[in-house]
Amino acid sequence: MNGSALKPAMLARLVYLDQCLTWRGQVNRKDLIERFGISSPQAAIDFREYLERVAEPKPGYDTVRKCYVANCEHVGLPFPHDTGSPDELIAGAAGDDFSRLPSPVRQCPPFIMRQLYQAIEQQLKIEFDYVSMSSGLRQNQWIAPAHFASDGERLHVRAWSFHHQEWRDYLPIRVLPESSFITEPIDEALPRDTDWEDLIEIRLRPLSGLSEAQKAAVRLEYGFTEDVLSFQVRKSLEFYFERRWGLNRPGARLERC
Repeated sequence: MNGSALKPAMLARLVYLDQCLTWRGQVNRKDLIERFGISSPQAAIDFREYLERVAEPKPGYDTVRKCYVANCEHVGLPFPHDTGSPDELIAGAAGDDFSRLPSPVRQCPPFIMRQLYQAIEQQLKIEFDYVSMSSGLRQNQWIAPAHFASDGERLHVRAWSFHHQEWRDYLPIRVLPESSFITEPIDEALPRDTDWEDLIEIRLRPLSGLSEAQKAAVRLEYGFTEDVLSFQVRKSLEFYFERRWGLNRPGARLERC
């Protein structure tokens, strides 16, 4: 059984019910009504539809708490879907009992992103002013942007630097809005970006100095299904991977094999 026969609106509501039962272990009609602005009768229909489709063991209704409660072996809907973020679902229900540290806002002006994207799309080089964190200087330079990449927190543009004569990563957020953004055809063959083209395997294991109990806890924390965690990433993103996963830092729990 799959969700293909469902209308998109109902599918979204059934997935939400499944997310609540997966992460919170309970859900009631009010949750559905407040989330989607539907009527109580429609919510009742959605619950009936969900209970018909959900895999065994099905959630049971708790008459005291007046909500459906997931079985400890809850499997959920028998078709692939996004299980959602536990942070979002727990926070929404917990109210003042949930606390979250703020994240930095790194919103690049849309017109800068458009300029870079169009340069990639049309295979043009582009002039801009860029603030370097290594030198602290404002640099005017030409680049030939080729790809976008994310380190999980920030968006980068991979580009050939005509000034430095090498492939580099640039943060669009550091491009100054008053730049000229002049574009020109690329009139020379650019070197291959082997760091972008080459894929490397990164294999992680719990830190060698940990006790067996600590290693077992780390395997649970990071979702190990085998002796090691293995990832394929572009060579150019290796640095960002190590920083993102906190490798080779005080308090690290993981190390590369």
